[in-house]
Amino acid sequence: MPRTLNKNTSGLPVNRMPFALSEMAGGMNAALQPWGAAGEYMIDAMQRTVLFWDVLRRRSQQYYSQKEKAIPHVLRFGVEPVMDGRTLERPVNYLLVRVKPPEEMVIDLKKRPFVVVDPRAGHGPGIGGFKADSELGVAMRAGHPCYFVGFTPHPMPGQTIEDIMAAEALFMEKVIELHPDAEGKPCVIGNCQAGWAVMLVAAVRPELFGPIIIAGSPLSYWAGEEGQNPMRYTGGLAGGSWLTALTSDLANGKFDGGNLVENFENLNPANTLWTKNYTLWAKADTEGERFLEFEKWWGGHVHLNGEEIQWIVDELFVGNRLSTARIITREGVRIDMRNIRSPIICFCSKGDNITPPPQALGWIVDLYAKDDDIRACGQTIVYAIHEDIGHLGIFVSGGVAKKEHQEFASNIDLIDVLPPGLYEAVLTPKTSDVVNPDLVGGEWIARFEPRTLDDVRAIVRPDPENERRFATVQRISEINLGLYRTFLQPMIQASVNEQTTEWRNKLNLSELPFALFSERNPLMREVAEMAKQVRQNRQPASPDNPLLKWQGMISDGIIAALDGYRDLRDSHMEKLFLTLYSSPLLQAMVGLRASDAPPRGLPGIEPERLEFIQRRIAELKARIGEGGAREAAVRALVYIGMAGPGVDERAFNELRRMRAAQGGMTLQDFKQTLREQFFSLMLDCDGALAAIPKMLQTSPAEGARLLEILRRTVNATDSMKEERLKRLARIEKLFGGVGQDERALLQAS
Repeated sequence: MPRTLNKNTSGLPVNRMPFALSEMAGGMNAALQPWGAAGEYMIDAMQRTVLFWDVLRRRSQQYYSQKEKAIPHVLRFGVEPVMDGRTLERPVNYLLVRVKPPEEMVIDLKKRPFVVVDPRAGHGPGIGGFKADSELGVAMRAGHPCYFVGFTPHPMPGQTIEDIMAAEALFMEKVIELHPDAEGKPCVIGNCQAGWAVMLVAAVRPELFGPIIIAGSPLSYWAGEEGQNPMRYTGGLAGGSWLTALTSDLANGKFDGGNLVENFENLNPANTLWTKNYTLWAKADTEGERFLEFEKWWGGHVHLNGEEIQWIVDELFVGNRLSTARIITREGVRIDMRNIRSPIICFCSKGDNITPPPQALGWIVDLYAKDDDIRACGQTIVYAIHEDIGHLGIFVSGGVAKKEHQEFASNIDLIDVLPPGLYEAVLTPKTSDVVNPDLVGGEWIARFEPRTLDDVRAIVRPDPENERRFATVQRISEINLGLYRTFLQPMIQASVNEQTTEWRNKLNLSELPFALFSERNPLMREVAEMAKQVRQNRQPASPDNPLLKWQGMISDGIIAALDGYRDLRDSHMEKLFLTLYSSPLLQAMVGLRASDAPPRGLPGIEPERLEFIQRRIAELKARIGEGGAREAAVRALVYIGMAGPGVDERAFNELRRMRAAQGGMTLQDFKQTLREQFFSLMLDCDGALAAIPKMLQTSPAEGARLLEILRRTVNATDSMKEERLKRLARIEKLFGGVGQDERALLQAS
């Protein structure tokens, strides 16, 4: 029987089509070459189009390849499993793994471990170790052992946010158990949504955490400025969280993370609809690998249980209960972030349109009324604000990793021992004329400058009227959710099953492009062959081709038009929200009046904590004269430092010698001593200083040696202000002067 070939509408055999198309393209090339610049551009444009289609084909292959994996991730580093949350008594789809360092990186097991927790906000895990220059990469480069908390694409049946909290607490216990000799508890990094998740656990189990870095993490969801970042209005314009419940019900109790990704995409239609694909097409020869690398993460969507996403929306985004300690667990435990005893580093950016600085920092002014309240709770809060990086850049930018994350990692012990209070991290370039360059760990000098709540209020700009608007949204949401659950939910749930959910997922806008450009589409196989031919006969247009400039002008015009649409849409969305939810009638209908107290008052301090604070103050005052030379030196150091612009990393690196001189004083002991001396000075500065000579009497030689270390510490930086010099002179007198007697003691020792 003769062999038959499949045919298509062109009349050509399928297995001949690539060659026929190639022949046609070759003929077109020959025909267009005499056209000069126009022909050159048209050849280039056609070839770029083929290469563009081929990258989209490869993206689809990559997407389905990732989807077939049991635990897809985009980590650059090797890992080995430590704990599987799916095996717990209340199983969750979270896992703890140890990150294997590259051969060139030396890990010091005495250094505190780092644990990176990735956001489950629609995408798969791995963004914290996406590149060599990433959060995990810079932490390992600084010598820290590293762990990673990721998740599988599908949740375990019935898992809740509180189940995840319990699992993450067990993960932390395991990391601590694996590093008994580490100096300090693990440093935990929570990216985006993982930031609030980490804060939930740390508020309930504070003893498990060292410093906490929350990067691009929303914690105060109603905060923001009018005219900027309108994403916070979407819940109110949708009528509250009933739409979240409907979306989960239509998917048979699951919530597709692609819906969250679509919300991100809608923020910048110019990038979503044009720039991303145009850049790939315009730079088809060089842009493909970068595009595929990012799309491997961006296109890897995960699912949540309906109960999980409903809790997130009701308690956090619409309810905004976290920042005023109004969330209570099923065991009756109140989640109060003032219970966290570890330093908290908030890293945000003015260029972040998903978590702008007001939403990242607003919780501070929600929880604390006075600066002394932060100190009374024993909390250390550090914030750092980038000028322009976008939301994703906070996690994936190599520049950010080599600057901010590198400095956080290399100075994590310094951050851990900062006295309680509010600070801003200020990073300045390390120049050739810097003082003591050998005490600087990287290319930037980190300094932690004291700030006040007024500084944060200037960023957040809290507004009582704004609070009433969003409180109205919250109550409308509760009403609409109740109506939906009563009248519509039973019918929706009865009409949905696994088969309808599967077909709905296939037609989802986040899934359809992958199917269209995959090799399941026979045309894509032809595209792959054509791309090979194009690479072998590539004819790019010359850089000075006038049509390339015209192409760029057209692109700029499209971007401007889409940006104009976005600005108009956002403006109308904000006006509609303000008009609707500023209405005194609507506010009165849900039980709010302008004359009432703010709908979210500051959380009070429990009588037990007030009693503890008063008892602690009395203890510190009674012990103000206790201690020896070590305590006196730390007290002197704090006294001098309180007059300066902030704590410089060079001074801390010099202090490591003080710890070594004290026979290996542990970091925890040093931190405890420093905090006690700080509070002694805060309670009675003159009395604390007057007690120093008595504290030195037991060991004058040691006091003289420590004074030399103090001098080197104070002089380690280039910020010796007049007040610091005065304080140093006062300390020298208290330590017995700087004459021959002291030099003799030093020589004798």
